[in-house]
Amino acid sequence: MAIGENLLPDFDQEIARTRTTLERVPADKFAWRPHPKSGTLLWLARHVADLPSLGALIVNQDEFDAAPGHRPVEPAPSDTAGIVAVFNGNAGRMRAAIDGASDDDLRKPWSLLHNGTVLFTRPKAALLRTFVMNHMIHHRAQLGVYLRLNDIPVPSLYGPSADEPSPGH
Repeated sequence: MAIGENLLPDFDQEIARTRTTLERVPADKFAWRPHPKSGTLLWLARHVADLPSLGALIVNQDEFDAAPGHRPVEPAPSDTAGIVAVFNGNAGRMRAAIDGASDDDLRKPWSLLHNGTVLFTRPKAALLRTFVMNHMIHHRAQLGVYLRLNDIPVPSLYGPSADEPSPGH
């Protein structure tokens, strides 16, 4: 099985679960944060929505400089539908990039830089799993805590939540 064919079923499942979580983020709570050192609900939701864009970047480029000014900053969405739209666009671009990549493409090294200094280099396929998908899952879990602390029903993701049964039950 090709690398992309191996990644895409998990990708599709995690994207669907993440979309369900993002759809529950209430715009009237965008400024809420659980602690002064924590990001706002809007910041966290936008970060989750943006992460798949990194997947397309990893597949389509061989490096990225993360220093400020190296990537355009887009305005924050003003409502939940806007966050979900950003996420859907980014997820679609990541999926298309994976689907169009050969095994050789996905085995190539990719580097993260900061002002030209290489921070790390890893194979693209490994980074799609760890640096993008696992990273997204991690922050989706944080988002679930933010929802819980605001009495917003937490979706069932891998099994039932306290608010709903598992899908199909």
